[in-house]
Order: sequence, then structure tokens, then C-alpha cells
Amino acid sequence: QVQLVESGGGLVQAGGSLRLSCAASGRPLKLYTMGWYRQAPGQQREVVAETTSGGSTYYADSAKGRFTISRDNAQSTVSLEMNSLKPEDTAVYYCNVKLLNINYWGQGTQVTVSP
Repeated sequence: QVQLVESGGGLVQAGGSLRLSCAASGRPLKLYTMGWYRQAPGQQREVVAETTSGGSTYYADSAKGRFTISRDNAQSTVSLEMNSLKPEDTAVYYCNVKLLNINYWGQGTQVTVSP
């Protein structure tokens, strides 16, 4: 089992920045893909950014140029630096780690961006 604990959400004005962090415990994660998803009210959960065990990264179009994902395998952490935040970024953000068809999720952290 893998336990994920997110931190760093909050309220910020449009144009501001936040850094989300996720600490994992339970087993080494260097082979896992780690990422961030978000879910806004009434909408489906969507991927924001992911980083593979080989260091490749993927960003949703909405995140490109504004968000940066990073991981520290030694510390079993994954972070998401979010800049130039927009009201449409408001959502609950979830940390995710996965390997093949096994997924683990954090409890979520609220990010609210005011106009």
C-alpha cells in the first residue's frame, strides 16, 4: 500500500502562485508515474501534470507554461509549482501515483483562485 498526503493548497488571487506537495509512504516509488489531477465542482477529474519514472513529463494544455511538476525519488515526493493562476484553476487537486493498473490517490487539497 501507498499513502499519499498533499499539502500547499489555499486561496490565492488571480495571477498568484501556489506550490502543492505530496509526500508518499509505504514503498519506494521510483518506478511509479507520479502526478497531479484536479476536479472542479460538477466536472470530471482531469490530469494536470505527470512525471514518469524516467523523468518524462506531461502537462495538460491548461497547465503548459504555467505549472511545473517535479519529483524527488529519494524523498518520495512530488510537487506542483503553479504560477499565473486563473480562477478556472479552482479545484480540488489530487496527488496520484500509478504503476501499470494500480493507482493510489491522496485525499485532495483545495485550490481557490479569486478574480
